[in-house]
Amino acid sequence: MNYPFTAIWPGTSSHCGATWDGEGVNFALFSENAHKVELCLFDPITQHEVQRIEMREQTHLIWHCYLPEARPGQLYGYRVHGPYDPKRGHRFNHNKLLLEPYAKDIVGKLNWSDAHFGYTIGHPQEDLSFDPRDNAADMLKCRVMDPAFTWGEDKSPKIAWSDMVVYELHVRGFTKNHPLIPHSLRGSYAGLATAPVINHIKRLGVTSVELMPVQSFIGDRYLVEQGLSNYWGYNSVCFLAPDHRYGAGSMASEFRTMVKTFHSNNIEVILDVVYNHTAEGSHMGPTLCYRGIDNAVYYRLVGDNPRYCMDYTGCGNTLNLQHPRVLQLIMDSLRYWVVEMHVDGFRFDLASALARELHAVDRLSAFFDILVQDPVLSQVKLIAEPWDLGECGYQVGNFPAGWGEWNDRYRDTIRGYWKGDAGLIGDLAKRLTGSSDFYDHSGRKPCASINFITSHDGFTLHDLVSYNDKHNEASGEDNRDGSNNNNSWNCGIEGSSNDAEINALRERQKRNLLATLLFSQGVPMITAGDEMGRTQRGNNNAYCQDNELSWVNWDLSDADQKFLTFVQKIIAIRTSHPVFRRRNFFQGITIHGSDTKDIYWFKPDGCVMNDDEWAHDFARCLGVFLVGTTMLEQDRRGQPILDDNFLLLFNSDYQNISFCLPTIGDECRWKGIIDTHIPDNKEPEGLFKSGDTYPLEGRSFVLLVQKNIS
Repeated sequence: MNYPFTAIWPGTSSHCGATWDGEGVNFALFSENAHKVELCLFDPITQHEVQRIEMREQTHLIWHCYLPEARPGQLYGYRVHGPYDPKRGHRFNHNKLLLEPYAKDIVGKLNWSDAHFGYTIGHPQEDLSFDPRDNAADMLKCRVMDPAFTWGEDKSPKIAWSDMVVYELHVRGFTKNHPLIPHSLRGSYAGLATAPVINHIKRLGVTSVELMPVQSFIGDRYLVEQGLSNYWGYNSVCFLAPDHRYGAGSMASEFRTMVKTFHSNNIEVILDVVYNHTAEGSHMGPTLCYRGIDNAVYYRLVGDNPRYCMDYTGCGNTLNLQHPRVLQLIMDSLRYWVVEMHVDGFRFDLASALARELHAVDRLSAFFDILVQDPVLSQVKLIAEPWDLGECGYQVGNFPAGWGEWNDRYRDTIRGYWKGDAGLIGDLAKRLTGSSDFYDHSGRKPCASINFITSHDGFTLHDLVSYNDKHNEASGEDNRDGSNNNNSWNCGIEGSSNDAEINALRERQKRNLLATLLFSQGVPMITAGDEMGRTQRGNNNAYCQDNELSWVNWDLSDADQKFLTFVQKIIAIRTSHPVFRRRNFFQGITIHGSDTKDIYWFKPDGCVMNDDEWAHDFARCLGVFLVGTTMLEQDRRGQPILDDNFLLLFNSDYQNISFCLPTIGDECRWKGIIDTHIPDNKEPEGLFKSGDTYPLEGRSFVLLVQKNIS
């Protein structure tokens, strides 16, 4: 490209962002309170500024111009002029080069310095002061992207909610240590698209990969200066650009290739998205994008003191979805990832913050209204983290129809039960059957509950059974960060152990936890690496650890390999048997035309549980009979769905219990499929008759299938 560009046309306001149309590039930026906007062009090789163009056209508060000589690959940013009046919420500073909210490609490196702040750090007036320094040399740049990509016959697998098995993973951490992935591809989108990764996921039985944040984010200054990083990525700065850390060339192209590869293997791609706040933090944060473009528009400010941001997120700011242009940005971003990048759904971080109208969380907010009627977004998977840090922010069970929710009550109940806590039998029954107490009242189904034992935030599965306390010293905060409420049990020794009995108990507890997860109604979510014994050595908040502590270890011990085989087996059982993934809640009533109910609950003596016995604090053992032969569910062609009958036995007590196998219907035999107390993934031997006692070992789970006598 030859600079300076001499042809500058008015352009249009029809699409925000930098849009290549095959002839030139249209640039458009929304700012309601700006006085002047300058487009800054940079040389793609040197990244030095080569031209500054005042955008003289403004339509509906969108500043725009068209450069017929510009091409894909052009680097650019903005300088926005306007009032610097923090007490009124305005923080314009034209000395700061700004990223564009609609940028689809971000390049370069953010080198932290005081120049990135709109005020002078250390000034007596703090953020009320004005900083004159230019930050362009150390600032990220936007890059014009060519949208062309050959998708071929690519299409979404459209896995039914009830059939999903979600696998939460980190792009970099999952592939960084994989010995069969070329070094140049490790830690990247391209690395995820390689055969070793795809084969592992398919053999595991996963249907839907949930990627931790991949939208462009930055590393907080205080972390970078400590030699740490924003590894998890929950600090977005641009919502349409794939983060450049996970690729080497065209980020969008590499990301699309990854999605296309997953789809060709019938695996969905779900994105963990962070629209509740941005990386600019509080009023004392840097000026990188939205703050300098129009702080009073993009952020929710304190009503009687707009110098300060409303903070429902714990991250210093909250995006202002009450403003139509900010809401449009979020919706345009979501549609872009579906239409142009072919993703299959989203998990919304701190989703309650998105639903706040004035202050309260509103199920009928504009955010929900637009999603439910949008012809594109209403057809993809929508999953909420149904809480934020504001007043009444905990909203489990209160999101609208069509949404799935991370169910932390499921997590806490299952952890507490297998830890041996008393008084959880009743709550356990609700969680096993899809948490109807949360979702049935609004007409939702069991698949509204995204069940999980662990996630990226907190202990790994192996650490959950190996540590009583967090060990976060590596974060540099004297172990103050991370939750103190882990509901974990170390099985007798804190941390790694050479005690064979301790290690055997830990492996059994892991089997108990994941078997419970996979045989519960709802959508199970597994955290990547848990199926292979991944440990973070007791760190329950490894958000800043881009190193071996967080990366998946593919060098498996014998115990790790056996556990992986076990997880593959229980996922395969779930996939093969629709009784474990019902679309409707159990009713607990006699089924018409049959003398059986759809579910029974049994005590160890083989008798049905009565109402009073659910409240017994000492009760830690129960049996669940799932009736598959009369499910009253139909497939998509209207044919009845039939399955085997199963008996699930739970014993979180340390004592062995002789469990009397119940008699339901005709005389039958019971065949053991899973007994977590039996090592090496062996099945229980022999057949059991109704009325026989099954030797249910302490702290173990058993799955039996009914075999009728012909």
